[in-house]
Amino acid sequence: MTVFTEAAGPRHAPGLVALFQRTESPCFCRWWHFEGDKNAWLDRCANRPEESRAELERALIESTGQARGMVALGDADQVIGWMKLAPASSVPKLFEQRLYKGLPCLNGARDGVWVIGCFLIDEAWRRQGVAGALLDAGMAEARRGGAKSLEAFPRRADDVPAEGLWTGPFELYRARGFEVVHELAQYPVLRLSLEPGA
Repeated sequence: MTVFTEAAGPRHAPGLVALFQRTESPCFCRWWHFEGDKNAWLDRCANRPEESRAELERALIESTGQARGMVALGDADQVIGWMKLAPASSVPKLFEQRLYKGLPCLNGARDGVWVIGCFLIDEAWRRQGVAGALLDAGMAEARRGGAKSLEAFPRRADDVPAEGLWTGPFELYRARGFEVVHELAQYPVLRLSLEPGA
């Protein structure tokens, strides 16, 4: 089966929403843009997922940047995978988390730094190279967008269930040349230089 990848845009809104619904993922990739605390977020996911769905649709249709990322398309153009890919400046919440706040490797000039926020792959397509295809396409997209480096925040442990790998598998990044810039047991920080000649 052939998988195609594209930068997410307005035409992908129905298919991407359907992917989140099919996989019973009530976040609709809104966590990084949600202004409330964790308890308020859990309440929204449990009781008002339609708010997140509407925000994702609006961000895609209006191209606000909050739905920036890559989609993987399978048979009949069905969206089977998603990877959030965005400039670091558009997801400040990521760097405000306790695990990453104030880390020396995340200080200094951040111009040209892009991040991978999350992955979501249709269950029927997992372990078939979809995440790798999304990451490869995302690396190229980041370069086209002027990124100088790409950062990732995977979970690293032997017993993590599939849903716990929503920031991407550690090995997926290492196989593509990402280097560990902060070593922290289950939560390392990885970076890939996108500079010419790197």
